[in-house]
Amino acid sequence: MSTIAYTTGAVTMLICALLLLRGYGRTKQKLLLWSSVCFFGLALSNAIIFLDLIVLPQIDLYRVRLATAAIAMLVLLYGLIWESER
Repeated sequence: MSTIAYTTGAVTMLICALLLLRGYGRTKQKLLLWSSVCFFGLALSNAIIFLDLIVLPQIDLYRVRLATAAIAMLVLLYGLIWESER
């Protein structure tokens, strides 16, 4: 059951990232680009959770998945700050 939850989370984040990227392609608003990059990072983080807990349980990827999510959120934070200054 956890396999379904981890896969659904990663696929949902990937779909959100693609929709945000498509919105950026239409409107050219930079915040949509930063949001899509963040969601791609969060999708990667969810994929690493799947790898960590299901595929490779003997290897601890805890720090890698937290770092991936933190970098994704920092990208969004940077985009929010950068766009508010313009």
